[in-house]
Amino acid sequence: MTNIPETGRTPRVQTRLVVIQILVLSLLGTLGGRLWYLQIREGAEYQKEASGNHVQQVVDPAVRGDILDARGVPLADNETRLVVSASRTDLLKQKDDGKAVLAKLAGVLGMKPEEVAQKVRLCDAKTPQPCWNGSPYQPIPITDEATPKQALQIRERAEDFPGITAEPEAVRRYAGPGKSNSAQVLGYLSPVTDDEIQKAKDTDSPYLRSDMVGRSGLERQYDKVLRGKAGVTRYEVDNLGRVIGKAKSDAAESGSNLVTSIDSRVQRVAEYELNKAMKKARQQFDKITGENYKADSGAVVVMEAKTGRIVAMASAPTYDPNVWVGGISAKDYKALTGKDSDYPLINRAIQGQAAPGSTFKVVSTAAAVQAGYEWDGGYPCTSSYSVGGQVFKNFEGESFGPISLGRALEVSCDTVFYGLADREWKKDGGINPKKGQPRDYFFKTAHQFGLGKETGIDLPNEVTGRVPDRQWKLDYWKANKDAWCKSGKKDGSYVEKIAYENCLEGNKMREGDEINYSIGQGDTLVTPIQEAVIYGAVANGGTMYHPTIGKAVISADGKTITPIKPRKSGKLPVTQATLKGMDDAFAGVITRGTAAWKFGGWPQDKIALHAKTGTAEVYGKQTTGWLATYTKDYSVIMTIAQAGTGSGSSGEAVRNIYSALYGVQGDGSIDNKKALLPEPQKGLPKVRTDGTIAAPKITGDPGKDVEASQQDNPTNDDNQQPATSPSPSTGNSNTRRRPRRRGSRRKLT
Repeated sequence: MTNIPETGRTPRVQTRLVVIQILVLSLLGTLGGRLWYLQIREGAEYQKEASGNHVQQVVDPAVRGDILDARGVPLADNETRLVVSASRTDLLKQKDDGKAVLAKLAGVLGMKPEEVAQKVRLCDAKTPQPCWNGSPYQPIPITDEATPKQALQIRERAEDFPGITAEPEAVRRYAGPGKSNSAQVLGYLSPVTDDEIQKAKDTDSPYLRSDMVGRSGLERQYDKVLRGKAGVTRYEVDNLGRVIGKAKSDAAESGSNLVTSIDSRVQRVAEYELNKAMKKARQQFDKITGENYKADSGAVVVMEAKTGRIVAMASAPTYDPNVWVGGISAKDYKALTGKDSDYPLINRAIQGQAAPGSTFKVVSTAAAVQAGYEWDGGYPCTSSYSVGGQVFKNFEGESFGPISLGRALEVSCDTVFYGLADREWKKDGGINPKKGQPRDYFFKTAHQFGLGKETGIDLPNEVTGRVPDRQWKLDYWKANKDAWCKSGKKDGSYVEKIAYENCLEGNKMREGDEINYSIGQGDTLVTPIQEAVIYGAVANGGTMYHPTIGKAVISADGKTITPIKPRKSGKLPVTQATLKGMDDAFAGVITRGTAAWKFGGWPQDKIALHAKTGTAEVYGKQTTGWLATYTKDYSVIMTIAQAGTGSGSSGEAVRNIYSALYGVQGDGSIDNKKALLPEPQKGLPKVRTDGTIAAPKITGDPGKDVEASQQDNPTNDDNQQPATSPSPSTGNSNTRRRPRRRGSRRKLT
């Protein structure tokens, strides 16, 4: 017999085995539970992450399409530059959030450290420009003007510049052909924001984080066709980041090119003449205010009369649109938006609103005819017009006796229009008309002329102007009644008296309101583009057009051309007989009327020119001058704020624009070889077989060339009468200074 158990196990060994078994089973249970959690409960999520870890995307930005003038000359295109960019993601991995790296980078680039830091900070409600308003995950451009030496320093010392890259990239260029500018027309680009990416996610034109988008002008209006579609290449990589294959890829699609109706030569002339006219106005003395004219802003529009296509559009003050390329500096941003900047980002051709003065009489004349007044009737052009205790004076007390409506336009006789408007106001029931009684011909006609609403030009942020009819007065009174009643005083200052009157009866059409309205004063506001449409319609026989700048979209390969056709917006509410009478009157303005002193020697028998001058009063400011003109081919509108009369401030400039178009020399002769555009451009520029567009070169400076050609013109003499002087032949250069009238509330414009 033996004492050893048959199993060969002692009780201690058996206990150990049981413990081990329990441990093994516990581990297996834990592992199984974890596998269930990973494979079943969270399996889909981890599978998605694993897939993402093994496919990397590389974005190939699309080449943005060019913006071309009517002859194919680039207004905006692309050029390759060395761009230094910073990755916020990499910088934030540094202990000091990349401050030391950015400081070193500033030293290499010759920039101030704070300037570089401002470029990479993110925009929000509390962060002023400059800042980055694009995606925080996209490389942020610091400069697009790096030299090869600077780029080489950064790349060779990559360990000193983590998160910094220096690469050649295609960037936007605003070419400025022939020294033209076109800033407000072209607009500018800036990075897409996360909000924009989300909003466009499910549209037919989604954004990528690398996209630059148009922020104003044509860049914004035609952003979708210009932007193209970025390419995306997808690479399969292993867990070490090594490329093991190439997945599905989408090739980049270059943006289409936009051909415009702008002629860069005429654009340069328009800009040059506007700037010169403003400088000259500042040298003229204003007898009313006792100081020189400020001439702080202005605009000019050149439009094809028969199509509504814009040939030139200038706004002053202006700026260089290239300051936005590569990110704008704090100094430049302040210069564009500060209180002392005069706000050059505003396109005053479509966003500048002002009382139109006597250029509005084209509307009042049509209204009078609609109301039943005869064109050739004898309407008293007296030296003044009295209403109650108020006296409304004509220019310097002029009196022409009984005259026709055409002659009233020609000499710009205020008292004729005072009388007509006052008569209609009384017919409509006066200040308390009965329901359904007012016909309001003067206001209805303004709406029929397209005023008080957008013209529909293919530029963003156009304003509507204002027709101060009864409905507007009621709405405006409701919105301002409390403020007027609080500040108004019966025997206070002029402003306080007006507030007092408005508190009591600002919701009613007062006699003085309609009288002022008839000559383009009071609360009436128009834009230069609206006047271009109106006078263009008078020129072409009565058809109004939606103004257009885009002329055609041409695909990058040149195989697809999509024309942008002119669009009619309506007809003027006048007969052909009335149009003929207006046409004759506006021709008389040039030959013997309020603009004659600036157009002496013009070859009227060969190039019939028509005009209407206007001088609008603005409370607290100097007068705004308007000059509305047309030929059979073009309408040209110029306005300058705080510059005196329309003929005095703009006459020479507008004449020189027409001289450039038709080749008219200073002595009145016509040199067809020097004519820039004697008739509107009809066709499109030639597209080569490779998709590129042929473009002529612009030599010299068209603005200075025209100025040189006009040296023999005696009306361009610097010793000409100042803008406040009357015409020597007619005693009227359209200047009107009247006592402030009851019900006349002139707005700051």
